[in-house]
Amino acid sequence: MTKGIMILQDWWFTTLMGIKEPIRPPLRGDIKTDVLIVGAGAAGLAAALRLVGSGKKVVMLDKNICGGSSTGKSAGFLTPDSELELSQLLRKYGKNGAKDLWEVAARGVDIMVDNIKKHKIECDLQVQDCLFLGKGDSGRKDVEDEVNARKKLGYSSTMYKESEVPSVIGSKAYSGAIRYTGTYGVNPLLYAQGIKQVLLENGIEIFESSEVLSWKDKTARTHLGSVTADKMIFCIDKPKPEVTKFSTTVYHAQTFLSISEPLGDKDVSDLFPQGPLQCWDSDLIYTYFRLTGAKRLLVGGGDMMTTYAKNDTTVPRVIDKVISELKEKIPIIRPLRFIQYWQGRIDMTRDLIPTVLVDPDHPWAHFVLGCVGLPWATFCGDFAARNVLDDKEVDNEKYYRYFSPSRKFFLPLWLEQLLGKRIVFTVNNAWAKYRQKDAGKDGAVLDAMVG
Repeated sequence: MTKGIMILQDWWFTTLMGIKEPIRPPLRGDIKTDVLIVGAGAAGLAAALRLVGSGKKVVMLDKNICGGSSTGKSAGFLTPDSELELSQLLRKYGKNGAKDLWEVAARGVDIMVDNIKKHKIECDLQVQDCLFLGKGDSGRKDVEDEVNARKKLGYSSTMYKESEVPSVIGSKAYSGAIRYTGTYGVNPLLYAQGIKQVLLENGIEIFESSEVLSWKDKTARTHLGSVTADKMIFCIDKPKPEVTKFSTTVYHAQTFLSISEPLGDKDVSDLFPQGPLQCWDSDLIYTYFRLTGAKRLLVGGGDMMTTYAKNDTTVPRVIDKVISELKEKIPIIRPLRFIQYWQGRIDMTRDLIPTVLVDPDHPWAHFVLGCVGLPWATFCGDFAARNVLDDKEVDNEKYYRYFSPSRKFFLPLWLEQLLGKRIVFTVNNAWAKYRQKDAGKDGAVLDAMVG
C-alpha cells in the first residue's frame, strides 16, 4: 500500500532543482509594449513563440512561474485525445467537424514536438504510442467504436481483443484495447521552462510572480506595476470575473497524480512487452499512466466525489485508491512504491472544447480559456497570436465558431442561478461526452452550435 509513504509534492517541480535561474523577477513599474500575453502556460508560451521574429515588442506576465499552474501539474501526455475520444467527437460534430477538431489537437502535438527538437529542449520527450484500454462489456464497445471512428476518418490504429491485450500490457484485466501512433510523453514543466529560455533569448520580456489583478482599456495592472499594450492575449486558467466576464464559461475538474520509484529493466519489459505506452481506461473518471524516461511510473486519476468538487482535496486518499485498483489489474506493479503525489485543477468548459474569442467590447483583447490538454492549449495560443498578427492563412470563421462562448449546451447558463455552477457543468460535461449529437449533416453542426 502507498498510504503513509508518499509526500505531497509535484514531481515536475522536483525536477527543476539544479536548473539555473528558474524564476524571473516580478514586474515593477509601468511599461508599454505592442503585445501583452497574460499567462505563461502551454497556450501563452505558444502565443509568445509565434510572435518571435514578428517585429513586435512582447511582454509576458504570469502569476506563478512559466508552466507553474495547470501545465506544470499535468501528466505530460501529448496526444489529440483529451476528455473526448475521436468516436465522441464524431457523434457530436459529424465527420468533418470531428476531423477538424482532432486535427486541432494533432497540430498542437506537432507544434510542441517541433519546438522541443528545434530548440533542443531537455524535457524528457518520450515517443509513446497511445493505448486506450476497455473495461468490461461497455469498455469493449468503446474500443470498437474508437476503431470504427478512426477507420471512418482515415486514421490508422491497431485493435487488441481481450486475449491479445497481455501482448502489450502486463494485465489480463482489460476487455480490449486500441493503439495508435504519433503521440508522446513529456515533462511539461521542463518544457515550459525551456520555452521560457528561448523567448528570453529572442528578446521577449517575461515577468513571473506578476498576477494581473485587473485591466481597463489597454492597461493591465499587477500588484507592483502595469503594462499598456496595443494588443492583449489572455491565456489564463481559473479566470476571475475581475479579469473577464467570460470566466462564467469555465469550470474545473480535479485530478490526482503520483510518481513511483524507478522500475527495473525486467519490470519495464513485463509491464510493456512491446515497449512503453501511454495508457488510459474507459471509465468515466478514468485512470491513466505512462513511464518517464527515468523508468518511473506516472499514475493519475480521481473519483466522482472530488473530480467536480468546489474545494481542493490534498490528502492522498483518492490517489491511494487509484493506485491500489491499478495494482489489482496489473500484478507486476504490486510491489512498486509510489513516492510523491500531487493534485491540480484542470480548467474545462461545459462541453470540453476550449473557448477562444476576441472580446466584442474590447477588440484588442483576445482570450484563450478552458483548454483541456497541452496540445489543445498550444494550438489555441498559437491561433490567437496568429490573429494578432492578422495571418491571412488562419481559418478564423471556422475555429471561432467551434470555440465560441455562445455555443449551445444541454443545460443553459441561466440554470446555474438555480442549480449551481458545479451541477450544471457536470451535467453538461457528461452530456457532451456521451449523448450530444450534431444537427444531422457534416458541417451543419457549425450552424447549430451558436445562437
